[in-house]
Amino acid sequence: MSTARMQCTDRVVGAILASWRYDISGISPEMRRDYENHFAECARCRSRQKFHRSLDVALAVLTSLAALFFLFALAVLKHIRPLEHVAFNVFGLDVQDTYHMLISAGIAGLVFSVIALALVLMATSAPSYLSDIAQSRARLIEERLPAAIKSLRSR
Repeated sequence: MSTARMQCTDRVVGAILASWRYDISGISPEMRRDYENHFAECARCRSRQKFHRSLDVALAVLTSLAALFFLFALAVLKHIRPLEHVAFNVFGLDVQDTYHMLISAGIAGLVFSVIALALVLMATSAPSYLSDIAQSRARLIEERLPAAIKSLRSR
């Protein structure tokens, strides 16, 4: 059944959670307990929360990739200078002017991407969501460690 057809088990709590984009990471533990209970019993809100966290992570990944691609483009321009022949012979442009224009565009793109990444990380709950996932995975791995390794870790 799709989330559009499912009904929330408690419309008031569901409306509160929807206005928060299903993010309960910044609320007090007493309030959090009630909302976690609601997530446990309400499939609609649980699926909406999963969707919103996936969207937050996707935005963070895409903006990170954009910054990495601009960094890579700057490295290529710095070390290879592949467009000198095209700029000079085909377009009749000055090599230095073309090079400076491309470097400026790469730096502007990198700055914009880093600013966008910072805004995404501040506006979404992706960092806390990813750290919660990492902590749960670390606990799983630690539980599976042999006793000899666990004893070494406690020192």
